[in-house]
Amino acid sequence: MSFLEYTVKTVPTGVAKVLHLNWALVVLLSSVAGVGFLMLYSVAGGDLSRWAEPQMKRFALGLAVMIAFGFTPIWFWRNVAGLASGVALLLLVAVPLVGTVGMGAQRWIDLGFVRLQPSELMKVTLVMLLAAYYDWLDTDKVSRPFWVLLPALLTLVPAGFVLTQPDLGTALLLALGGGLVMVAAGVHWLYFASVIAAGAGLVTLVFASRGTPWQLLMDYQFRRIDTFLNPDLDPLGAGYHISQAKIALGSGGWTGKGFMQGTQSRLNFLPEKHTDFIFTTLAEEFGFVGAFSLLALYALVIAFCLASAINTRDRFSQLLIVGIAGTFFFYFAVNMAMVMGLAPVVGVPLPLVSYGGSAMLVLLAGFGMVQSAHVHRPRNRA
Repeated sequence: MSFLEYTVKTVPTGVAKVLHLNWALVVLLSSVAGVGFLMLYSVAGGDLSRWAEPQMKRFALGLAVMIAFGFTPIWFWRNVAGLASGVALLLLVAVPLVGTVGMGAQRWIDLGFVRLQPSELMKVTLVMLLAAYYDWLDTDKVSRPFWVLLPALLTLVPAGFVLTQPDLGTALLLALGGGLVMVAAGVHWLYFASVIAAGAGLVTLVFASRGTPWQLLMDYQFRRIDTFLNPDLDPLGAGYHISQAKIALGSGGWTGKGFMQGTQSRLNFLPEKHTDFIFTTLAEEFGFVGAFSLLALYALVIAFCLASAINTRDRFSQLLIVGIAGTFFFYFAVNMAMVMGLAPVVGVPLPLVSYGGSAMLVLLAGFGMVQSAHVHRPRNRA
């Protein structure tokens, strides 16, 4: 029996697809979102309608999208990968022309019923495209220079467009997500070592140029670097956000001050308390226990995704799952590092917890494709 015949005879059909959904993953994602609803209710001072209720509606829509995507055969997502990434790239190109401005950046396109952030869409469609590319490419060509250059360009071009919006955080996530799929596909480690070495050399050169006639950055840019390394240099200016975030994180202790008892958020000392810095509110109110519990939920989501990737035979499915799981990981890793002062503040939301529509819907659509790979993998039947 051929693999195609085996697949047709052993993948679930009809009502059986419901049973084959990865319900553990659904429960975990719902639990993470539930933490977000709780914190949005808290930072709004007990007002459900301000942030929590709209977020609940978005999650309900996203959950329906995830299940619908999960019921769609995995071959469909492979076939539309190029089209989906092309549409996302066109939307990115359209942002400077017709995009709306928010908080000093032009990142959104107003479609009337929703404000879409094309860069969020690009994160998932890029993973789809690279997974389809490596599924098509012969394995003996994966590390040849020409076949490495093409996916590198497919990653760097949209990252460059996003960087001009400006949105350093999303551009970084695009580069990391694309790089992860390349690693998972088997691209030789020397390529990545070369990139890391070149980056380290550039950083060294930038710092060495300070105060010289050939200085590579402006003085104000160096001051921003100084503030990141030591926020106390400008505690009421550029270092204000991270200083207040650290106060909130440290004041929570082991068990926190209690639900809706966080002084940093309730007294509005904490900036962007419902979006980028919501993790610090959680840590202040529920302490180390609450913060670690959320991190454990995130880790379980990643673990279930990787288990699904291991158990499937399809190369596209494996790379797609790893790419989506990796993108999810980079989301919360960068956000947590940012609010703890371990990385510059780059505007990356905490996935499924921070208030926002585009990021949540796109992530759940991505997990819908993870579900599709899980549901439609071949299974032995009695």
